[in-house]
Amino acid sequence: MCKTHRKWMLGGSLLFNLGLLFFFKYFDFFWEAWGKVFSMVGGRLPDKPFDVLLPVGISFYTFQALGYMLDVYRGKIEPEKNFFRYALFVSFFPQLVAGPIERSDRLLRQIHFIERIDVWNYDNIAHGLMQMVWGLFQKMVIADRVAVIVNTVFGNYYIYGTVPLVIGAVGFALQVYCDFASYSSIAIGAAKVMGFDLMENFDTPYFARSISEFWRRWHISLSSWFRDYVYIPLGGNRCSRLRKYLNLFLTFVVSGFWHGAGWTFLAWGMLHGTYQIVGDLTKGCRQKVNAFLHTKTESFSYKAAQTVITFALVDVAWIFFRAGGIRVSLDYCVRMATKWDPWSLFNEEVYSLGLNRFECNILAAGTAVLLLVDLVRYKKRQTFSEFLAEQCIWFRWGVLLAMLAAILVFGMYGIQFDSKQFIYFQF
Repeated sequence: MCKTHRKWMLGGSLLFNLGLLFFFKYFDFFWEAWGKVFSMVGGRLPDKPFDVLLPVGISFYTFQALGYMLDVYRGKIEPEKNFFRYALFVSFFPQLVAGPIERSDRLLRQIHFIERIDVWNYDNIAHGLMQMVWGLFQKMVIADRVAVIVNTVFGNYYIYGTVPLVIGAVGFALQVYCDFASYSSIAIGAAKVMGFDLMENFDTPYFARSISEFWRRWHISLSSWFRDYVYIPLGGNRCSRLRKYLNLFLTFVVSGFWHGAGWTFLAWGMLHGTYQIVGDLTKGCRQKVNAFLHTKTESFSYKAAQTVITFALVDVAWIFFRAGGIRVSLDYCVRMATKWDPWSLFNEEVYSLGLNRFECNILAAGTAVLLLVDLVRYKKRQTFSEFLAEQCIWFRWGVLLAMLAAILVFGMYGIQFDSKQFIYFQF
């Protein structure tokens, strides 16, 4: 096939897939935006002719299909001639609705040699089940529990002062991490049980010491997808500094828009793009200041300070991701910075955010377990299941049974708690 035909086929495929994504995900957003524009000039759009229901996880499997087409066009892989293999690649059910967004040279290659998979491999089943248990613990013990606090604070932010608002913001950072990482763990574990290896999607992101490092650790499959298929094709960093910053900013704008049809998601993406640009612009200045002050940049305190500052910046951006509008997000941030009441740390106000003292203690214990596991991962560069597999059988089974007991006893069950779907199902 000649190059011109290949380009036309790629263009048609991109138009078809992105057209479907645009219609299902952004039709309502742009209809409302155009309606506001028309109203500003005295006009009026007709009533919306129909409602669009968003298919679950459409952004994930659309990007997976787009990655396959771009890899074929670039000659990175050969076109898959078996329709059923390709269909399995696009609709592989463990990661279908919320990732990880797999690459064709990984998952499709495994599917191509599916007959060689040892379905009853003990190590695969053990590793997969351990990973799934850890995912369920993150979701049911931590994410769904802290969601009660987050919903209470964000739903009534205008009545709270600094401490509850900080708790709500930090709580959402914890919720979105445990919620999304738990689905990835369950998906990776389920695939492992069946003999498939999916890529890791999270690598202790809140231990990052810079925003760029955070994005190398957070939602790795998506951030690497944008790097390979958006940032680098735009020119990446192989151009002038100004163009590099523009490429970086546009990539994060697209990332924000991918997450949802709303101005808050765009603001979230723009914030992260701005963080990275400012970080790069001030890098030389910060190095000079450290040299002048003889700062021990390898000391624990310096690294801890970098981690705390990075987390604070990420957490501020999460407020825009969670809040219901730009004005709400800004008002939330202003109140959080100005309505300081130190006595609220020592009264019962922190126990009136939806969880009683006992539930807060469970949440604190679960968060401590999460911190310990992430610390082990950060130091040993291993997944949870890989670490457990290296331990003696008594320790391994003790940890697994304790987690299963915590899920069964302290998981969010009952009519007093709403069942929380995974956050990223809406994307």
